[in-house]
This record gives sequence, structure tokens and C-alpha cells, in this order.
Amino acid sequence: MSLTDSKPIPAPPTDAAPLDAEETNRLRRARMDRIGKWTLPVVVLVVMLVLWDRIVAWNDIPHYILPGPGLVFETLIKDWAILFDALLVTVQITLMALAVAVLGGVGLAILFTQSRWMEMSFYPYAVILQVTPIVAIAPLIFIYVDSRIAGLLLCAWLVAFFPVLSNTTLGLNSADHGLRDLFRIYGATRWQRLRYLQLPSALPYFLGGLRIAGGLSLIGAVVAEYVAGTGGIGSGLAFRILEAGYRLNIPRMFAALILIAATGVIIFACLSYLSHMLLRKWHESALKRDG
Repeated sequence: MSLTDSKPIPAPPTDAAPLDAEETNRLRRARMDRIGKWTLPVVVLVVMLVLWDRIVAWNDIPHYILPGPGLVFETLIKDWAILFDALLVTVQITLMALAVAVLGGVGLAILFTQSRWMEMSFYPYAVILQVTPIVAIAPLIFIYVDSRIAGLLLCAWLVAFFPVLSNTTLGLNSADHGLRDLFRIYGATRWQRLRYLQLPSALPYFLGGLRIAGGLSLIGAVVAEYVAGTGGIGSGLAFRILEAGYRLNIPRMFAALILIAATGVIIFACLSYLSHMLLRKWHESALKRDG
């Protein structure tokens, strides 16, 4: 065989084809989004704390008017025993109110979707309770309810109840009408349509209302504690803020406010994580896209 008759030797295959420019840019954007999601809020927080500290130092502001962030953090550590006990009371009322709001809101939403007459009869009163400020209702509640804990729970529940009810009702009524007709053609009962069609369709709406209700239940608990205004062992963070204000202990007020804000963020983060875990495999709002 001559050299001219031999076939050319093919080049060895490469391990992976080089990424094109669009894929590289997409990966870079995704990486920057992951980094910025956590770093940017931290940078903003650090800048705000530095500005806060410098404003207090440059203007020589007394601590009973505006304490510096260092003094607030020191007070949070020093008064941790008092503030933590108050935090437990506020969190207890918040979680209890949220649980009752979920049970009552979902139960009434199901009842409304099963009976149009029930919805027309009672839904307007739920709207009235929602639009009436809780600070106007709370004094009457504490007059007629003997138990302080029950009064606080009722106030917080009134604030957190409506988002669960309205969102769940909307979700139950938003089930696909084509699928409704299909269930009807196959002779599905009302319970089967509710269980296999309406409840799964309402889940994203319910979880959205739940995230709103989580923050509102904390707000309702704090407002109710302000109105109740009673001290003692069972006092929450709102009373500690009032007490610190009377004593001009402004650093403790800031420390209690930080605990309230942190509690609200934790509640929202936990409910957002729950929503993501329940929806990540099938709902459009939680599915990850490449583009």
C-alpha cells in the first residue's frame, strides 16, 4: 500500500465542546445573581450602620435621643433575658393567631365555594372586619374578653384572617373550567372535585395569602399588646417598648424593635421556603428556567 492510499488520521475528540458566548453570559449572570442576592443586602446594611454611627458621633447626639448601633447591640446582649422572655410571648401569640387564621380562613373558603348563599351572606362581614382598624376594635375586645391572652389572640387573628380567606377563596374559584366539565362528565362527586381539582389549584393562592398573614399576625400581636398595656411576667415586646419609652431607655427600645423586625423576617423566610418546597416541582412560579 502506498502512502497516498492511506486514509488521514482523524483528530482525537475533545472532552467537551467550548461554550458559546450566550451560554457563558448566562452562567455569568446566574453566578452574579447568586452572589448579589446575599452580598448586596449585607453591603447596604453595613453602610447604613456606619452612617448611623457616624451621624451620632459627629452630632454628639445623647443616647436617650438616638443611641449608636454599638450601644443598641450592647443593650441587646445585656437585657437579653428580659427581651427574650418578651419575645417568646409575642411569638406565641403570633403563631397561635396564624394557626387559627389558617384553619378558619381555609375552612370558610371551602364553605363559601360549596355554597354560594353562604358566601353572599358572610363574605361582606369578613371585608368589614378587614377594613376596620384593629386599634379601634382592640379596646372593645379587652373590655368584653376577660382573658388577656385570649384578647391578644383575637386581635392578632382578626388582622391575619382575611388574607387567608380571600386568597384561598380566589384559588378555589380559579380551577380550570375545562377540567371542571371533565370531572362532571365522568360523574365526580363534589368532594372529589374539591379534593383532586380545586384544592391543588388553590394551593399557590393559599401560600401567597399565608405569607401575608404571617407578617400581619405579628403586627396584630404587637398592636394588641400596645392596647392592652399590662405588665408582668406575660408581657410581650410591645410592652417592653412602652416601658423603655417611659424610662427613656431608648437603647432597649431599639433592641426590642430589632427583635420584632428579625422575627417578621424569619416568619416570612420560613413561609417562603415552605411555599417553594410545595410548588417547586409543578407550579410556574417556583420552576427554575434556564434563560
